[in-house]
Amino acid sequence: MRSFSSITALTLSALAIFAAAHDSEPAAHKRMLARRSSTKKSCSVTHNTTSSAKGSATSAAAVASPTSSGNSTGLKFPELGFKMPSAVPSSLDGWWADPSTEYAFVGFSYEISACQSQSQLTKDFKNMRTKFNARYVRLYGACVQSGNKMKTKTGYYDTVVEAAWEAGLGVHALIWFGFDGGSLWEDQRDTLFTSISTNPKSKFVTRVVQFGSEPLFDSVLPAKTLASQVTAYKKKLEPYQINVTVSELVYGFEETSASGRTAVLEAMDNVHVHTLPFFDTAATSGSAAMPLVQGDIKYFMNNAASKGKKIYMDENGWPSTTYSGVEANSKKAVASVNSEQQYFDLLDAQCTYFKETNGGIAWFFHIYSDEQEPGYGLYSTSNKLKFPFAPKTSC
Repeated sequence: MRSFSSITALTLSALAIFAAAHDSEPAAHKRMLARRSSTKKSCSVTHNTTSSAKGSATSAAAVASPTSSGNSTGLKFPELGFKMPSAVPSSLDGWWADPSTEYAFVGFSYEISACQSQSQLTKDFKNMRTKFNARYVRLYGACVQSGNKMKTKTGYYDTVVEAAWEAGLGVHALIWFGFDGGSLWEDQRDTLFTSISTNPKSKFVTRVVQFGSEPLFDSVLPAKTLASQVTAYKKKLEPYQINVTVSELVYGFEETSASGRTAVLEAMDNVHVHTLPFFDTAATSGSAAMPLVQGDIKYFMNNAASKGKKIYMDENGWPSTTYSGVEANSKKAVASVNSEQQYFDLLDAQCTYFKETNGGIAWFFHIYSDEQEPGYGLYSTSNKLKFPFAPKTSC
């Protein structure tokens, strides 16, 4: 485990001032600004494959054999080549692909704080699927009501579901806590469940619910309270065969008390880790980041509370530029389009490692566009590809 500097009171004070000055910026951008300014640790993490319902790659609760949808391809959702049925299936039996097949590149993070229209979501989701062979989209941020940032826009997750269904993408949904405290997360939790339990298509595209994005790092709830929330939500979602997890940095777990950390790790169905090696004190270029990536993976593989659980590198990327709040902790770390490309080329070249480690480790590209988070996108703010990207999805 690598050693990281602690976050100083001065840093936290500066972040608070900076965040206040940027209150109108996109949610993901503000989170990056706050998070990236602090020195991070790189930890070893080990990941394990798990079933779609309970995090065990070998259990088949949600991967029974013939598909109830009558899919003529014999494939399961959201495998490449799978054809969406003309009608919503009557059962989840045989619907989901086996988690062991989900390794290497699986999709993109995508921020929804702009409340994109259904047509825009569908366009982007279809592009992910057809151009890059994505199987999932991982949601980021939240679409809130105009004039009330503590309330989710009514029916917005149903809009996401319709777009995902049309594009043939699975969804890693998110309960977003925001940056201002308050009750947004509770509204997110409850409105998401309403969609899952009432929209016939929702349970057929929602694979995972992330209970927060860096909630430990942001100290949004006491760790044991967070764990109890995850456990309670798992129980509610059990009939829908949807995993519940926490999307977090290794650093967030390390800075949490041992008992709190263990409670959260044990509650999670699978691991969703934020892999951001640019901020490691040992960072250099994207092409040399694999030891840092493996450090994060080994952290979870070696922790008794998470050992054997499937690992997704969900907030996973390398910036093409730096700016105030998004700055390296290593003088040798290079932020450039070339280094960003090198990072994803590196991950792609390690397909066999991701296939053979911990039952199959999956990674997302964070994030779809620079419009959503400056410097991290595959697409620039002018909607042009920053570099060629044709990742392997199997090997």
